[in-house]
Amino acid sequence: MIATALDHIPMPPVAKLLGWRLIDARPQDGWIKMAFDGKPGFCNPAGFIQGGILSSMLDDTMGPAVFVMTEGKLFTTTITMTVNFLAPAKPGPITGEATVTQLGKTIAFVEGRLTAEDGTLLATATSSIRLVEAARALR
Repeated sequence: MIATALDHIPMPPVAKLLGWRLIDARPQDGWIKMAFDGKPGFCNPAGFIQGGILSSMLDDTMGPAVFVMTEGKLFTTTITMTVNFLAPAKPGPITGEATVTQLGKTIAFVEGRLTAEDGTLLATATSSIRLVEAARALR
């Protein structure tokens, strides 16, 4: 597996809850690929993973794409996120991918997507993200 700036920070509790794991990254391209556990406990009464959980997975893919691209120098806080739910998500492995489309001095724009194990596109998202210096955030 590729070494990234994510290797140097503790895993947040929400990432643990989601079963977040780095699969691959191309920091120079602002691209990242994550794995998540679509747990049965995340399901709504219809048996599909609740949309808020899928949104969290997308958010927890897009923010790390910026963090990895900036070599851990910038944390992110989401300003806006638009999610499109394209197919019901059944419990099981879910893959998230994100690409930083523009990295400015204070704001970044990122695109993300989630797919099921069989390749079904579950959801897409775009996000505008405020950039926060990591050294400042850790004070």
